[in-house]
Amino acid sequence: MSALKDVGMLSEAEARAEHARLAREISRHDKAYYQNDAPKVSDAVYDALRQRLEAIEARFPQLVDLFSPTQRVGAAPSGKFGEITHAVPMLSLGNAFNDEDVADFVGRVRRFLGLTEVEPVAITAEPKIDGLSASLRYVKGELVSAATRGDGTTGEDVTANIRTLKDIPQSLSGSDWPEIVEVRGEVYMSHADFAALNERQEAAGKPAYKNPRNAAAGSLRQIDPMMTAQRPLKFFAYAWGELSEPLASTQMEAVQRFRGLGFTINELMQRCDSVEAMIAVYRDIEAKRASLGYDIDGVVYKVDRLDWQARLGQVARAPRWAIAHKFPAEQATTVLEGIDIQVGRTGSLTPVARLKPVTVGGVVVSNATLHNEDEIARKDVRIGDTVVIQRAGDVIPQIVRAVDADRPERGEPFDFPHECPVCGSQAVREHDEKTGKLDVVRRCTGGLICGAQIKERLRHFVSRKAFDIEGLGARQIEAFHEEGLITEPSHIFTLRARNAAGEIVPPIQEREGWGETSANNLFAAIESRRKIALSRLLNALGIRHVGENTSTLLARTYGSWDAFSAAAQNLSDETVRAEMLGIDGIGETVVEALDQYFSEPHNRHLLARLVAQLTIEDAAAVASDSPVAGKTVVFTGALERMTRDEAKAKAQSLGAKVAGSVSAKTDLVVAGPGAGSKAKKAAELGLEMISEDEWFTLIGEG
Repeated sequence: MSALKDVGMLSEAEARAEHARLAREISRHDKAYYQNDAPKVSDAVYDALRQRLEAIEARFPQLVDLFSPTQRVGAAPSGKFGEITHAVPMLSLGNAFNDEDVADFVGRVRRFLGLTEVEPVAITAEPKIDGLSASLRYVKGELVSAATRGDGTTGEDVTANIRTLKDIPQSLSGSDWPEIVEVRGEVYMSHADFAALNERQEAAGKPAYKNPRNAAAGSLRQIDPMMTAQRPLKFFAYAWGELSEPLASTQMEAVQRFRGLGFTINELMQRCDSVEAMIAVYRDIEAKRASLGYDIDGVVYKVDRLDWQARLGQVARAPRWAIAHKFPAEQATTVLEGIDIQVGRTGSLTPVARLKPVTVGGVVVSNATLHNEDEIARKDVRIGDTVVIQRAGDVIPQIVRAVDADRPERGEPFDFPHECPVCGSQAVREHDEKTGKLDVVRRCTGGLICGAQIKERLRHFVSRKAFDIEGLGARQIEAFHEEGLITEPSHIFTLRARNAAGEIVPPIQEREGWGETSANNLFAAIESRRKIALSRLLNALGIRHVGENTSTLLARTYGSWDAFSAAAQNLSDETVRAEMLGIDGIGETVVEALDQYFSEPHNRHLLARLVAQLTIEDAAAVASDSPVAGKTVVFTGALERMTRDEAKAKAQSLGAKVAGSVSAKTDLVVAGPGAGSKAKKAAELGLEMISEDEWFTLIGEG
């Protein structure tokens, strides 16, 4: 099996096809894992599939829909049991695979809550039990129902089976418990009990279970509760669902209360006050992993304060206030046989390691990413080296290090090319004006004369979220480009006229694989796309850093092609540049990319030829019944009832556009205490200005 193509080098058509394939494969594995208790792949392989899917969705967010595995938890109930709808959804967790991911998690928490770097953020850390999640509902102290996680919303009714577990009380201990409490945790099987169970299975001529997790899940989901009663299942309590009153004010205290209610909790759970402490707990638990007597596959971190958990909320299938730090995946060693340079759609030169094929985590790997020339130098890997590769959090394999770097006959350091291997143009590393440092990526300057870039740009141009021209896919673009029929976007819209005028020999309809009907269908599809929405056109151009979301934002802000192009061609004007930078979500990187693109004469000429073939629709206003829909809102000053991130998220959810600076286009300014220059400018412009309390009243949350 050949290595997967780097997500950063996928065209949208390729990404769409792979996204669909990954979604189907993950769904099959979810069914095998959650419904049939018989996973077909290792956790490392499954994590790699999901990480690649998430990476594709991060680069192509238009591919996300309600059916994506990233938008659901687990798998639907199997139908073998009755169903129970969870009063509070049972969420999954996002993953961290290294120390930097953990630090990023804490950083995201701080930013969302508006905390300074010195304010303490307590985080709990506990082993991630590899078992079957269950939710137990108690009313007036009595167990009334129990359910598996299922798809996170609806689980299987396993009440009768759960009642057979000695670790689970039928009645809560003591009397200091809420009238309604849902205790959540993990059903698992110890290593010793698993070994004994398999001995009994084999003695009875029955198949052995593959691992303790499968055994626990299969045992709990027996149709006959008496069978479950014969299995040595255990339960750790660590979370909760619906509560008629709070258990405590912190995660740590709430879990400690479970002990008093009659549950077993994990004694390794600790409260940490820093990222360093979190990593220390992780290392300690990892070191104890083999001696625990039960399976774990990582450490779970949770924000300790429950009021902060409530503010942080969730995204898609996972809470913002928790993350699972997974243990490293399987590694392997092999020989680095060569380093190839691939040129991407934007001209990026990416080094790819050519490896002697080796199996890692159940997958045969022959290529691995080397990221960029700085990474090659940092790791000092050279052709001929024996290297460690791994498939962990990365969506494609990566080289970790060379293991024989001190051998005498070692090869020379890799000389990264300064010329494009496709067109021979100069390849340069751009300077970041903010940091003064070189960009880590070296890029070909050939642009439209570079064969690698123009074909990729044309593929992107006709892709689903761009012009979406049916019948003009990657294969047709490749063929037409090779023959010189389409070497820039405007040629697509002159194809029919050139074909009719006899300029194309032989005519398209007479070529192999074509006919009158198929050629006419293609021409009709092209004609139907002469009228194009502004946001689609901007996305189709393939300008660096200007993807679908940014294109939509620019289209909504400027409204028309004339207004946008006038601004984009005059970004050397300080006022025009400041106005674009004032759009929330648009930064120096995007503005610089637009400036570079529109300052190139050949790009402007290309656009003029293209626009002459099109009717560009102005951007439509956001449809919403909210009082701030379609308005441009600026928040300034010290907000007291919400952080800036919370304010932005709420305004955008109501259809408003949030800007970072005040201008004549601003409709509303929400000013907190200490509002300075923005409030002064709003007053000078005569703009509507309200307080934070008035904002909540306006949106109906006063």
